[in-house]
Amino acid sequence: MQRFWIIGVGQFGLIAVKRLSAKFPGAAFVCVDPDKANLAKAEGPNRTLAHIDGVAFVNQHLQPQAAPDWIIPALPVHLAAEWCLEQLAANGLNRIDLPENLAAMVPHPLKGEDKDLYVSHADFTCPDNCDEPNEVCTITGQSRQRNMFEVLQQVKMPEYTSLVIRSHQLAPGVGGYRPQQLFNLRQQVTNISGNMLVSTACRCHGVMTALTSSRHKQSANNGVG
Repeated sequence: MQRFWIIGVGQFGLIAVKRLSAKFPGAAFVCVDPDKANLAKAEGPNRTLAHIDGVAFVNQHLQPQAAPDWIIPALPVHLAAEWCLEQLAANGLNRIDLPENLAAMVPHPLKGEDKDLYVSHADFTCPDNCDEPNEVCTITGQSRQRNMFEVLQQVKMPEYTSLVIRSHQLAPGVGGYRPQQLFNLRQQVTNISGNMLVSTACRCHGVMTALTSSRHKQSANNGVG
């Protein structure tokens, strides 16, 4: 039985749970949101509702021995980066401002409120049911020369290491990643002393966060499964 954590059940989280429920009959879902009204909309068979902040939930409950099959980030913050910040606070990990010239190196950048940078191959609003074809854009029919997760992985900046989690298409308009990808990211961040760009990206879109670690450790909290 497939197990999914839907982190955030606003508009996109509800889309995710509905489409994944249809695609994976019998799958089990944990729907996480600090808003009780949002959670009420997510009620249904095989669904557990967690009234808690999404980052806090993942920080408290994600363990290698009791992890879901997929995590679906559908909240208005960069979950992977925020989780690393929670997990590695004792390592001296902190958020920093993005490099000033980063926006000129990535497609269609948009600065977020939390010092994040959102990037996209599209200069238009994508449909919420895009199936992310391998080589062409659903709307324009034009070829996609490089996947966004590859673009961000190849960003080269002095004194920064680029780390990227790839978001995989699980249903039309729904992306997520394996818990092991988060554990691997945490280990990579733990092994870096200095500045880094932590990103999550699918083929077309991504989000970037700048972090710095002032303390170097050999292993991350809780180990890697």
